Amino acid sequence: MDDLLSDSLTRLLEQISTPSVIRQIEAGGSAKDLWDSIETSGFLDALVPEAQDGAGLGLTEAFPMLMAAGRFAVPAPLAQTMLARASLAQAGVPAPAGAIALLGQMPTTEPGAPLHAVVPFGRVAEWLLTTIDDQAYLLPLTQGTQFESVGHGCLSVAVRWSTGLSEMTEARAVPVAQEDIESLAAVSYAAQIAGAADRVLEMTLDYVNQRTQFGKPIGKFQAVQNQISIMAERVWVSRMAAQLACQSEDWRARPLLAAVGKARTSEAAAIVADISHAMHGAIGITEEYDLQIYTRKLREWRHAAGAETYWESRIGEALLWQDGTALSFMCETLSA
Repeated sequence: MDDLLSDSLTRLLEQISTPSVIRQIEAGGSAKDLWDSIETSGFLDALVPEAQDGAGLGLTEAFPMLMAAGRFAVPAPLAQTMLARASLAQAGVPAPAGAIALLGQMPTTEPGAPLHAVVPFGRVAEWLLTTIDDQAYLLPLTQGTQFESVGHGCLSVAVRWSTGLSEMTEARAVPVAQEDIESLAAVSYAAQIAGAADRVLEMTLDYVNQRTQFGKPIGKFQAVQNQISIMAERVWVSRMAAQLACQSEDWRARPLLAAVGKARTSEAAAIVADISHAMHGAIGITEEYDLQIYTRKLREWRHAAGAETYWESRIGEALLWQDGTALSFMCETLSA
């Protein structure tokens, strides 16, 4: 059933998350039509138990769907909303209508002070699932003030709520663990990076096999082949790491596997983007050419939910606290 669902989602995204739609939303256009198509399709409840009208998939089975969100650079938190709805269903909390962004921990403020944070997908999401002082909350993004995004076409945005948490209408506490939110956010972006990297490799291979120089495709030159091999290696490492991060018996992510997945995919994201642009030359950065859509997402998602240095420090901390050897830690603790 999971193959049927992922194939169906892929066909849907091919139609609704096209480069022209992505450009329109990144330029400030509404994502309502795109999100309505996703919401009415039912895919958002793929991880929700069947007893609660979901498909009952586990995180492992849902991996191709999460990866598809990255491959098509969906300009909305599709993967994050799927995971958020699963965690809310487990907690017995009805999921609100609309897109849900994930943020592991809000910046610390004084009690009663206005809240603020840089929210991935904040420009197009309606809700934020996050933790404040070890308590999870659903916060309405529509009640906050949005400031400039962090880069060209970036859907992450700084949001500030003018009132404190106690005065914020529609905000509600939910019984979801901070560790779950943080790990699910890491898993979602790891899978999206893997999907986008796969798309970038595909575009780069097509280009080097079509672009000719000195009477033959540039893909025939050894220097180009060397760079392509490095790129392909990083793409497949990303896919394996993201798939490892999704190894689970249910919807929950295993924290250390999520850390490994996000660390390895974030590390690969910049390398894949750099090599793809080196192979394309000047055409790769032009607005009309689609490559820059996906390489910008690689860089944006590299930092979302924490870059590689953050997650590597978490892995290192876990290694220092365990009793066994480093080899046993890698073979047992970090094994799926």
